[in-house]
Amino acid sequence: MFTQVQNMSPNSRVWVYQASRELSPEECARIEKQTENFLETWTAHRKNLQASYKLEYNRFLILMIDEKAAMASGCSIDKSTDFMSALEKEYQLTWMDRMLYAYKLEGKPVIIHRNTFEEKLGSGEIHADTIVYNNLVQSKMELETKWEVPLKNSWHKALLEL
Repeated sequence: MFTQVQNMSPNSRVWVYQASRELSPEECARIEKQTENFLETWTAHRKNLQASYKLEYNRFLILMIDEKAAMASGCSIDKSTDFMSALEKEYQLTWMDRMLYAYKLEGKPVIIHRNTFEEKLGSGEIHADTIVYNNLVQSKMELETKWEVPLKNSWHKALLEL
């Protein structure tokens, strides 16, 4: 069951999907409608999930569920993965490429391959204070406080030691 983001608990579970390219405004509008339709029917063990989403920077689709209402199950997570895979095919992009890293430059996300990220880190173009997108956040509260953080405060900090 689709619920507005502001009505979701801070403890709601989140999944952050990062598009391999920027989406056009028209694509964003279509993806938002498709996502709302998916969330209306998203279930776990035949129980409706209280779910919401955010589409940020025309690049990140963030799904969330309030597990106080119903817990996500393996099957429900598979349904969301299938939904994301269908979007990949329809829009000819990837959402789940873990070799693409995102950082903020002049207020906008830049998404590059890990090798390029490491090169920019080595040259100093990316540094410990560069804002990165920590797509491993697990809750709405973490999304709000730990998603856009300096590299030195994210899992990316391990790259500083390479």
